[in-house]
Order: sequence, then structure tokens, then C-alpha cells
Amino acid sequence: MIWESIILMTIIDILIVIVPLYLFFLFNKHHQELENLGLTLSTNFILFGLFVISIFYATDLAVMHLLPLFKSNHSVMAAMIDLHLNWNWMVTVLGIGTIGFGVAYLLHVLIPSANSTMNKLEKNIVESEEKFRNMFQNAHETRQLSEKLVYHTRYDVLTNLINRQEFERRLTHFVETSCDNSSEHALCYLDLDQFKVINDTCGHVAGDELLRKIGELLQKTIRKRDTLGRLGGDEFGIIIQDCNLEQAMQVASALQKKIQDFRFVWENKSFNIGISMGVVPINENTGSNTDILKNADVACYIAKDSGRNRIHVYHLENEELVQRHGEMQWVARINQALEEDRFRLYAQPIVPLGDNDTILPHFEFLVRIEEQDGEIITPGAFLPAAERYNLMTRIDRWVVEKAFDTFMAYPSIVSQFDHCSINISGQSLTEPEFLDFIITLLQEKKIDAERICFEITETAVISNLNAASRFISTLRSLGCRFALDDFGSGLSSFAYLKNMTVDFLKIDGMFVKDIVDDEIDYAMVKMIDELGQVMGMQTIAEFVENDAIVDKLKQIGVNFAQGYGIGRPCPIEDMCILPRSYTLGYSYNRTLVA
Repeated sequence: MIWESIILMTIIDILIVIVPLYLFFLFNKHHQELENLGLTLSTNFILFGLFVISIFYATDLAVMHLLPLFKSNHSVMAAMIDLHLNWNWMVTVLGIGTIGFGVAYLLHVLIPSANSTMNKLEKNIVESEEKFRNMFQNAHETRQLSEKLVYHTRYDVLTNLINRQEFERRLTHFVETSCDNSSEHALCYLDLDQFKVINDTCGHVAGDELLRKIGELLQKTIRKRDTLGRLGGDEFGIIIQDCNLEQAMQVASALQKKIQDFRFVWENKSFNIGISMGVVPINENTGSNTDILKNADVACYIAKDSGRNRIHVYHLENEELVQRHGEMQWVARINQALEEDRFRLYAQPIVPLGDNDTILPHFEFLVRIEEQDGEIITPGAFLPAAERYNLMTRIDRWVVEKAFDTFMAYPSIVSQFDHCSINISGQSLTEPEFLDFIITLLQEKKIDAERICFEITETAVISNLNAASRFISTLRSLGCRFALDDFGSGLSSFAYLKNMTVDFLKIDGMFVKDIVDDEIDYAMVKMIDELGQVMGMQTIAEFVENDAIVDKLKQIGVNFAQGYGIGRPCPIEDMCILPRSYTLGYSYNRTLVA
């Protein structure tokens, strides 16, 4: 029995040693990870308990294997067995107790940690879901933004029609196909008449609404296969597909009638809308899309010049078209001259005709272009193109600034004059920035405003009455003077004159130049002079070319004279010191410049 018990106990002891040792090494291996979780105390207890049990049972096993050596002494053997049983119980209780304490502490820490870990895991899951949701939303918004950007590169936001860039791309396609298969198409270039009146009268919101309405009306009128686009401002373009010039004119006439029948109503105000059109054929002989657009633009301008609300077909041999092409070529030359600072200021004297020596003469600044070869170009060659293609404000800015600089650079010459006159175009009158530009220059350069007189043509005033009145009143409050140029050239001259506060009335030269031989011209000059005098304005006669005209002007009582008979335009440094009043035959230039 004893040997059977010893064998059974040995097997059990071996198992008891191996299991704690395995657990001991397992806990020891993962000791660092547990410490990172803050479980150092509990793992130490468990390791200590496992170590105690493992060492005891290893020692106990060694003792049990020594028992056969004492088989001759049964009392010793019995004592060792008794000792084994007692120690086995005590050490087992000690080891299991230590392990139990460690496990209890471990559970005490791990359960809240597990709950915290679960909470963190749930939070991470929620945050991950939110991130994925945001990523999806951002991707959706990015796609929408990308689609919107693509749309804006092709379409006009206001009218939802294709824009100029997309229109030109499609026009290129039709030009290419017409060359490839000899097909015929047509381009119709449309420009609203009097759009500026509605825009100025009712505001930009009304102007935008008008453009939307016109776009919708045109879209409903054209055929489905035709292409309609907004080319900019109040200009539209239509590519009429697969039609000859005669058919294109029929389409253009139908569009014109639709626009004529349309009434635009804004805040209880009703407006009739007109439209000018230029039509250009598209075939294998019409050139590039750039040439076609340019020719259509020119044809549209001729339609406007012919009385508006008309259709003009492009023909290369047309003299008006040749003139317009010449103007368009001037655009590049004007821009280049501005960039290269090849504009020049000339001055022409304006002298008193009375016998009052206290009245000083004054002079008018006139603009020229100096070509690269030194040739001087007079304004009649380039100003029509500048006016037509909206370059006048750039030129006016250059003239005003250069005139102020010149006025300061030649004090000995300028001191001989009462003031200088500077021409302002109608385009500049409508730009608030231009008025601010002049005021800033007057302040920066410390120019005496009373020695500056701005000349505005009668036509510009009538076309921009409100803007002109604001421009004049603002600068007059600073001390500047004003002259109304070319007076008498418009049918509404006298009706508008009473509403204008100006200092000088310049009588249109077309009445002055034939005053000696034409009684009607003489009567017109006399009437304008009397009207000016009654309204407290001094009068200036233009185109005074000889002494005979001067005599007639003196008889009438005109205050000042200007023209080639008085002095030709020349650089200001070539102007001589003037007498206080006009002397017959006297030259007001040191060097006459034609």
C-alpha cells in the first residue's frame, strides 16, 4: 500500500509542479504587458504564489524520491511522510491563498479596466463612424463642387446659357466641319439696344433680370439644333446650324420680331426692347472662328450705327466694314502706344477777342500719338476706334495725369495763361472711379483747381445727363471750371443747356468756319452767343481760321477764339508768350506744327 501511495503521490506532485511552473513562466513572459495596464501588484502576488508552490512541490518531490533510502527505518520514513502531508497542506494553502489574493485584486482592477476599455472601444467605433460619415459627406461635397466648377467653366451663371469660351469651342467645331464636308452654317451676333438706359434707370438688378428674360426668349425661339450663348454684357451669339445665308436671315428676322413684341416691366415701368444683329456665313471660305466672331461684331456695330434694331449681313467688300476693320486694328495700336508711353500732349491757344487787357488767354490740351518712326498721329485717326471699343477712359486718365504734370513742369509758360482746358469723354463721365482719380490727383499734386477747366461735349452730356451733372457739380465745388464743347451740334441743345452749370460755351466749328459767307451760320453763331451771355457763360468760337472770321466774331461779341488762324496745336514748350488780346496776323506759335 505504501509504495502504491508513493507512486500516486509522485504523479500528482509532478503534475502540481509542472502546472505552477508553466503558469509562472507564462505570467512572467507577459509581466511587462500587465504592468503597462497598471496590474503590477496583482501579478506580483500571483507570481509569488506560483513560485512558492512550484519550489515546495519540487523539494517535496525530491524528498519523496529519497524515501526508499530509509526503508530500513520505518520510523524515519513515517515521519517524513507525515511531514510531507503537513507541509503539503500548509504550503498549498499559503500558495493558493496568495494566488487567490492576486486573482481577486486582478479581477478588481480588470473589471473596471475592461469596462473602460469597452467604453473606449464603443467611443472609437462611434468616432470612426463619424469620420467615415464626414469623409463620405466631404467626398459628396467635393464632387458637387467639382461639378459646379466644371459648369461655371462652360455656362453663364446669370442666364444659364453657355459662356463665350464654350461658344467659341463649339463654333470651332462648326468651322472645321464646314471645311471637311462643305456644309453651311451662320453666326448671328446680337446686341441689345438701350440696355444701358434700363441698367442706369432701374439698377443692375433690373438689368440682370432683363438679360435672363431675353436669354429665355431667345432659347424658346431658336431651333433645338441651334446653339445659343451669352458672349458678355448684353451680347448674345447664335450658331444657326445647316442653313444658307438666306435661311439665316429668316431666323434672324424671326428673333428680331420676338424681341420687338417683348415688353420688359420693372416696378410699374414698361420698356420696349430693340436688338441689333450682325450675320456672318460659316463655310469653307470664311476663315477661323476668330475671324468669324470679329466680322460678326463689326456687322453688328454697323447695324447699330444705321439706326439700331437692324440686321446687317457681313460682306467683305462693304466700305463700312473696311472702316470698322481699320478701327479694330487701331485698338492694338492704341494699347501698345499706352504701354510704351507714346501718347503726346499738344496745346492750342484760346485767346480773348475783346479789348479788355485784364483777361488772360488760356489753352486746350490735345492728344496725339507718336509712331515708332516719329510720325505724329492726330486724334481724328484713332479716337473713333477708342470710343467704339471703350478705350477712352484709359486715354483720359493718361491725359489728365500728364496735363497736371506738364502744368507744373512749365511754370514760366503756364503763368502767361489764365487756365488750361482738358477734354473728358462721355465714357469717363459714367465711371465713379474716374471722378475719384481726378480728385486724388488734384490733392496729391497740389494743383490749383481754379486753373483747370474740363471740356465735355454736348453729345456726352445729353447721353449721360445725370452722371455729367454729378461730375460737374463735384469738381466745381473744388474750384474747377467747365466748358460745354461742340454746342449746337445736337437737336436738344437748348433744352438741356438750362440744366447745366458751366462756365464756357464752345460754339460748334461747323457754324463758325463759314460765318463770313453763310447768313444762316452767322445767325446761328449770334443766337448761341446771345443765349450764352444771358445765362452768364462766356463763349468760345472754334475753327477760327482767318482774320475775316475774327472780324465777324467781334461784331457778334464772342468772347474767345480758337483755331488755326489763332495758333496751331504744338508742344507746350513751343508756345510763345502771348499778348493780352488777339492781334491780326499774330502767330501764337514759335514753331508751327501742322
